[in-house]
Amino acid sequence: MKLQGLDLILLIAYVIALVGLSLSSVWKRNLGTRNEEKRKGNQTTEYLLGGRRLSLPAFVATLVSTWYGGILGIGEYGYQFGISQWLLFGIPFYVFTALFAVFLAGKIQGAPALSIPEAMQSTYGTTASRLSAVLISILVSPAPYILMIGLLAQHVFGFDGSMFWTSLAVAGFSFLYVSMTGFRAVVRTDMLQMILMYVGFGVILFMAWRTWGSPIDVWQAVPDGHRDLTGGLSFQMILVWFFIALWTFVDPSFHQRSAAAATPQIARRGMFVAIGFWAVFDLLTAFTGLYAFTILGPGLEEPILAFPLLADEVLGTGWIGLFYLACLATIMSTLDSLLFLSGQTLGRDFLAPVMDRKSRLSKGSPKHDIAWTRLGMGLSAILGVALLMWFPSVVNLWYVIGSVCVPGLLIPVLGLYIPFFSMNRPWVLASLIGGTTGSLTWLLLGVVADQSEGVSYLGLEPFYPGLAVALLVFMVGRRQIPGQVPR
Repeated sequence: MKLQGLDLILLIAYVIALVGLSLSSVWKRNLGTRNEEKRKGNQTTEYLLGGRRLSLPAFVATLVSTWYGGILGIGEYGYQFGISQWLLFGIPFYVFTALFAVFLAGKIQGAPALSIPEAMQSTYGTTASRLSAVLISILVSPAPYILMIGLLAQHVFGFDGSMFWTSLAVAGFSFLYVSMTGFRAVVRTDMLQMILMYVGFGVILFMAWRTWGSPIDVWQAVPDGHRDLTGGLSFQMILVWFFIALWTFVDPSFHQRSAAAATPQIARRGMFVAIGFWAVFDLLTAFTGLYAFTILGPGLEEPILAFPLLADEVLGTGWIGLFYLACLATIMSTLDSLLFLSGQTLGRDFLAPVMDRKSRLSKGSPKHDIAWTRLGMGLSAILGVALLMWFPSVVNLWYVIGSVCVPGLLIPVLGLYIPFFSMNRPWVLASLIGGTTGSLTWLLLGVVADQSEGVSYLGLEPFYPGLAVALLVFMVGRRQIPGQVPR
């Protein structure tokens, strides 16, 4: 697709806006607000959580846009399997987000820990903290989102170069503007990107309606499988995606937003508001996928590009640039957040404690925490690019990362805030190791046994063995006296 002048102007304006919004807090600090920031909280809290002052609109905007970054993966799935994307990628996450809001959001907001590994350190000890940091840095790997932006850039600009270099350039740009001001940059840019998400997909649905017919006509035209809520998937496969949605409980972006909220009420209420926004956006993307199948026909060579290819077909100059901005904004919002979180976890929470003896920076100082977070972001970007070279599919990346990391983390993280799930320290480590290795071993057995059948082994998805091990460890090592919220 050859972009015209107006389309390119929109894209350039978007890039400038991202950098400008990121730099705005730097300018304000240089104009004399530094003392105010110090009164409200130290520089580490400012960099990692924006001073813990998120308002309700900012909380909703950053949570909504961050959660929905896998837009090309949603397009890939919606084009191939239709409305069942709502069952797999929507409903389970609504349910667990609501539970997170009720049982965890307020407690996390009131706890002093700035991250999950920091809370693990105070409750379960150093070894559990470091191991959880490794798993979380993998869980929030920016790899799927680097892949999607790389593919989008290649499609829009016709790059013929290696995906490796395209992806590395994308990750480098995100690192550039997020690392300058940290969480503030993420929140400021997320507010712009949320607006672009809804406007862009509203435009393409309207234009597709004018080009082909109403959503009712499309619904009647697609195959029966695309109208089937299960998408023809087995009950076990559907169930495993519901279990993968437990990801919500261990997702550091949910913990980070809750901790950054100004009050517990904002953290809880904001999540319910976000669920409503997600449901609306799921409706937009689901019907966009049905239009893509109807207008483009079956058998796309690259179904992950279903949404951009539909835009090429139904949108004209200016509108197509706006839609590409919507896709780019949806992905970038999540890439920025996960790159920052992965950097914080890998750098500040894992590498810094290990390397502090050799570091010239004072442990616990703002410069120490910010420097290690920035270093972690750079490493996370490089590791993310390497990971997508191994698994060049967005949905497969979600599946593999969620299946391996969630079972080991789930119960120990819940135990930080819900006394029922508390375990004695040695058993927490066993849960982290056992749940993760159980799933990973089963996944590798599936790959070795028969790659053509995916990664399941003996007909059992890898998430289940890992969760079974974690539950067994929990039953043996559960703490009899209720634990305390991390202090």
